[in-house]
Amino acid sequence: MSSPAAQHPNSLATAQPRRVALVQIASPRSESREERIARVAGLLRAHPGADLYVLPELWSAGYFSFERYDELAETLAGPTVAMAQHLARELGASIHLGSIIERAADGALHNTAVLVDATGEIAQTYRKIHVFGYQSLESELLTPGTSLGVSSSTLGPTASITCYDLRFPGLWQELSDRGAETVIVPAAWPAARREHWRVLTQARAIEHQMWVVAVNACGAQGDVELGGYSRIVDPAGVVLAELGADEEVRIVEVDLGRSAAVRTEFPVIADRLDAARYRGLSA
Repeated sequence: MSSPAAQHPNSLATAQPRRVALVQIASPRSESREERIARVAGLLRAHPGADLYVLPELWSAGYFSFERYDELAETLAGPTVAMAQHLARELGASIHLGSIIERAADGALHNTAVLVDATGEIAQTYRKIHVFGYQSLESELLTPGTSLGVSSSTLGPTASITCYDLRFPGLWQELSDRGAETVIVPAAWPAARREHWRVLTQARAIEHQMWVVAVNACGAQGDVELGGYSRIVDPAGVVLAELGADEEVRIVEVDLGRSAAVRTEFPVIADRLDAARYRGLSA
């Protein structure tokens, strides 16, 4: 018995094309958070016309500023989210602000992705589940998330995951089963593992026949060079757009009907068994 991905009630498979802005930026340590927020706001204003703007992971704080995580933590009413809410209303567009260091009500710190809709309301949050420990203090400083959602957005049924989450196929299987047709991936992925980034973003799109909108940080943070190469991969695995290693904003048109078309033409989702069936196979 097959277990196809659920058809999300807010699917936009027949909607008009959407314009997605990949906002690939650096977070130099010489720049304060306030200066960076103002600079990024200016970048978005200089590139009007997108339906959705997507930024990298922890860009306002700087991913590798571990010694300042506690100082730079903010709530969902903090300066980074407030900037995105104001600009979303001004530009009439949704903004996925990548992620922030969120201080929760209980004092715990999380790596939290936030999607703001065109009215300035928070449409989705996601606390990174797989916090990173390899040559990183993230797993020591931040608490993993415990929830996983798919929400309606300008790109149809949409989920967020963050950076390291890209490496875990079980997480993507669950998003696919929950009806996601687009997954947004903000990241601070180092240049040293850039080819992993390129392979995995393409593989996840192919496996689950969904859009992958992956926006990476660039530039140096301390002694780490971030990888850039933000990209949009379509549900057939075609790389629709890929940036280079430097700061750049690029607006790309996305045909939301593509996921339904690919799944109909090549029905791998319909042929997939559920996790329990795979576990039940004899050794």
